[in-house]
Amino acid sequence: MTATLAKRLQQQQQFIRHSRPAVSGQLVRVVGLTLEATGCSAGIGQSCAVETADGELLAEVVGFAADRIFLMPKDDISGVVPGARVTPVLHEQGVPLCMALLGRVVDGAGKPLDGKGPIVASTFASPRKAPINPLQRQPIRMPLDVGVRAINAALTVGKGQRMGLFAGSGVGKSVLLGMMTRGTSADVIVVGLVGERGREVKEFIDDILGEEGRQRAVVVASPADVSPVMRLKGCETAVQIAEYFRDQGLDVLLLVDSITRYAQAQREIALAVGEPPATKGYPPSVFAKLPALVERAGNGAAGKGSITGFYTVLSEGDDLQDPIADASRAILDGHIVLSRQLADSGHFPAIDIEQSISRVMPAVTSMEHQLMARQLKQLYASYRQSKDLIAIGAYVKGSDPLLDKAVALMPAIQRFLQQGMKDVVPYDESLHALTQLLPLPAQAQTQSPG
Repeated sequence: MTATLAKRLQQQQQFIRHSRPAVSGQLVRVVGLTLEATGCSAGIGQSCAVETADGELLAEVVGFAADRIFLMPKDDISGVVPGARVTPVLHEQGVPLCMALLGRVVDGAGKPLDGKGPIVASTFASPRKAPINPLQRQPIRMPLDVGVRAINAALTVGKGQRMGLFAGSGVGKSVLLGMMTRGTSADVIVVGLVGERGREVKEFIDDILGEEGRQRAVVVASPADVSPVMRLKGCETAVQIAEYFRDQGLDVLLLVDSITRYAQAQREIALAVGEPPATKGYPPSVFAKLPALVERAGNGAAGKGSITGFYTVLSEGDDLQDPIADASRAILDGHIVLSRQLADSGHFPAIDIEQSISRVMPAVTSMEHQLMARQLKQLYASYRQSKDLIAIGAYVKGSDPLLDKAVALMPAIQRFLQQGMKDVVPYDESLHALTQLLPLPAQAQTQSPG
């Protein structure tokens, strides 16, 4: 009886909240992209319609001070006039959630961008979804095939893992994401293109993703020329869509390019409303939003699917100690580093396996696989550290058995780590190629990982 009464009370409160009239306020100040209004009551995250010379402009409440609310526009603010009427939007439809999203391209609000008509759905995303109880999440126990030999063999990813893809500009991160969309064994791919150039959005969809990849993919595009609010929403919409497919019991591959642009959008909003900057210009709210976003991926409860997330992190000036790169590395389950030096030498994908690691690999692979992957990394690192000595002929063969083996195997190792953009190498084939490259000695098969 108590539960029934509580439910009825909640329904009554919702009815009162949604049926009350919207009290309009007045626009009193515009500074940059920040709108200030008085006279209307709206909560953080709620949308308001701002009267303009051409009609209406939607803006989102991002803060308040005393009787003033601060809004950030979702579109261009041209046509806004002093004293314009500001009205809270009480009935705002969320992002549509349905299987018809597959093969579609939408913006940060879930509206179609591909000209294929509206998306008809009976379920819409809630603006606030409670986080999953960590004790209800299923453990990561199964590997996920991403179709890339270097990752499958040396940096194995588990279903429900969250990985960072650390790269500077122009080293092939978008191409690597496209390779994974074509080669993954996941049921659904959700791609969030946040803050990228508009030209790159179309190129990724047409050239990198391709027609075959689009059949089981949903692309959420919020390019660099949209407002900070829509860049934030683009990332969050991609996660909401991925959560929907996970709740249907499907395995989802979530690709977010890039989480750095997400952080920069939050920085623009926070600084505009007066939040003080902290680490290299990033306010504290940025470092609170990053884990809140990343933690929404992963395995669901029993009977649900999984979200395996790849989040690209732009290392400014190839600096892996950049604040966003450092914060992301701490909250993710591993990181893949793309090397500019390898990319400049024509080595693609430019994955530096020496600096990369998958933290859940021991939980999803056999002991033999782990020992071979460790041996591969040791040989690769040994050669890289002595490369200059070898190049000038200063290294004397026989002084280091490990380096001798690395020198002999390096051409084969480089061929193993490279892969064509259109090539797909399944997980089993990747493991077989690793076994052929580095046969595990019989006595090593009984060694412990420590």
